[in-house]
Amino acid sequence: MSETTRFSLPEGKVPPRHIAIIMDGNNRWAKERRKAVLSGHKAGVNSVRQVIEGCIECGVEALTLFAFSSENWRRPALEVRGLMELFRIALDRQTPKLLKNNIRLRIIGDRSRFGSELQKRIAWAEELTSGCTGLQLNVAANYGGQWDIAQAARRLAEACLNGELKPEQIDAELFDRYTCLAELPKPDLCIRTAGEQRVSNFLIWQFAYTEFYFSPLYWPDFGKAQVQEAILDFCTRERRFGKTSEQLEVEKG
Repeated sequence: MSETTRFSLPEGKVPPRHIAIIMDGNNRWAKERRKAVLSGHKAGVNSVRQVIEGCIECGVEALTLFAFSSENWRRPALEVRGLMELFRIALDRQTPKLLKNNIRLRIIGDRSRFGSELQKRIAWAEELTSGCTGLQLNVAANYGGQWDIAQAARRLAEACLNGELKPEQIDAELFDRYTCLAELPKPDLCIRTAGEQRVSNFLIWQFAYTEFYFSPLYWPDFGKAQVQEAILDFCTRERRFGKTSEQLEVEKG
């Protein structure tokens, strides 16, 4: 990664603390160029690097990338095998760079379906960067928002059966503690590339008050300048969280 600089935001504006990105369009990018499907995914790795740099320059605290959904197993077997190998290679090559740049890596999702060697590489990468205090980089792999909610409900049910909790103690705040990324601020901004405008089972619970930004660009064409453009657009939004504009003005004093 290159040496970072501070990106200038409009006066009085603050960047989103947490950005989530649905990285869409790798396949279409490759097909339009008459290249192998995996070439699109490989090109997308460079976009990840650029977007990380852009987020750091803007002062973003956490970045969550949707890399492989629980539904992506339905893709052609050859593509899935290639994605798993690309994931392993990216972990091996990029984790030392993350450590050098003080970036903490965390993989969220159901790891049980991954091969034992890939699970070991994930654990190694997380352990190596566990002491980093800069950008918190989360990669969602074999992740689904419905799975996230279901596993939280299951863990709460087990706690009730074990006598650790009573059902009447369960509310939204407690439920939240059992979901992925509970220790981080909720995503302020979700970016989706390639022109699609849907959530696709990503961070369903966490997106309650998230702002959305849709880009027509395929993911391999989305980089530092584009993520910073999305951040500038975010700074124009009025986030009311159920309140009125007038109430917000009074609170500002």
